[in-house]
Amino acid sequence: MSLTMTIVMLIFGWLTVAAAMLWGVLRITRRHHHHPAQSAPVVKTDETTAHHASAH
Repeated sequence: MSLTMTIVMLIFGWLTVAAAMLWGVLRITRRHHHHPAQSAPVVKTDETTAHHASAH
């Protein structure tokens, strides 16, 4: 195998691994991202605002 073909295959391998890693990271971030428009709005009432977090 020639030196040029070895270098081309090495670069192609690096690009393939980088693309696979990028695809995996984007897939994980899309799966764990919480969209604020889809979540229900939190309505604060007097009962929830009157108690402190340390009160049990």
